[in-house]
Amino acid sequence: MRSQVENEWTGWGGDTIVTLTDGSVWRQEEYHYEYHYAYRPTVIVMGNTMHVEGMSRGIRVRRID
Repeated sequence: MRSQVENEWTGWGGDTIVTLTDGSVWRQEEYHYEYHYAYRPTVIVMGNTMHVEGMSRGIRVRRID
């Protein structure tokens, strides 16, 4: 699935909740801290891994809405 972060993105904080432009909401499921500011970066979700444009790697997530 390909989408975009709804608004500003500041990176992974350990328990980040991500709202995408398609209305889906995802929660970070593994600890990883990495700061990166971007406005509406592209997101690719493959299985339970989310790849956010500009970040160093994909992170395991779970859809909560």
